[in-house]
Amino acid sequence: MKEPFKRIKFRGETLVKIVLCNDVIKRYQDQGLRLTLRQLYYQLVTMNVIPNEEKSYTNLSTVVSNARLAGIMDWDAIEDRVRRPRTQGEFRDLKELIEAAINAYRLPRWKGQDHYVELWVEKDALAGVLEPIARKFHVTMMVNRGYSSQSAMYESSKRFNEHDGAQLSTLFYLGDHDPSGEDMVRDIQDRLDMFCNYHVEVHKLALTMDQIEEYNPPPNPAKIKDPRAMAYIREHGNSSWEVDALPPEVLTEIIEHAFSSVLDTALMNKVIEQEGKDKNKLRRLYKKP
Repeated sequence: MKEPFKRIKFRGETLVKIVLCNDVIKRYQDQGLRLTLRQLYYQLVTMNVIPNEEKSYTNLSTVVSNARLAGIMDWDAIEDRVRRPRTQGEFRDLKELIEAAINAYRLPRWKGQDHYVELWVEKDALAGVLEPIARKFHVTMMVNRGYSSQSAMYESSKRFNEHDGAQLSTLFYLGDHDPSGEDMVRDIQDRLDMFCNYHVEVHKLALTMDQIEEYNPPPNPAKIKDPRAMAYIREHGNSSWEVDALPPEVLTEIIEHAFSSVLDTALMNKVIEQEGKDKNKLRRLYKKP
């Protein structure tokens, strides 16, 4: 929703930038997605609207803030995934509670599948893109925010150990292509090997060098102060790339293809069909006098 709070006069070049931002925002909204400021920034960098440097990001933050205050950019389009209120669940009455419970009802959709799958991502900024896919395929999604804590890894291993009846378990991972981002895959694999009762394959879906060559996301300098930088530079050169520079439709396609490659769709559809029957039965029981 666009809602003005201040009168702000913009220069012509700033207005052009706002128009381009709104075009990107609409493309995301048409897919049912919200942007982070970092994602908007990378879209403009890819379009050669702004250079890939820190002062451009700072300037874009100011432009977006003022455009929203002036009522010419949608307030709902940009999300802050860090500063989120913790509200308490409430219901107007029992009817609303019961309907919410029925809508939330899901059977174990991966029951009987050969695979157990989870989706992990290095950065919270991408959670808004990934959550709809995780809901669609009914998989556990976890945001690492860099190297994962020991507690989080131990708790994750317990989830995988509960599914040791599956023939294969796979953790699909998305992270930056930089010294730490590449090493995080190794770190996760090593600690799952230590904590789990059986082998869990950690597979990096994105960002890979093949995807960098195909989609040409804007590069950043490799972080020289990172202790892993020298080994990374010897193998990949002086550039690094952020996974959130990939367009959301590309990430969605990559993830859905990965899930579909290990999923017995017919078996899951039977579970979804049974869910529908159960929900209808519950609604009929609730409506009885």
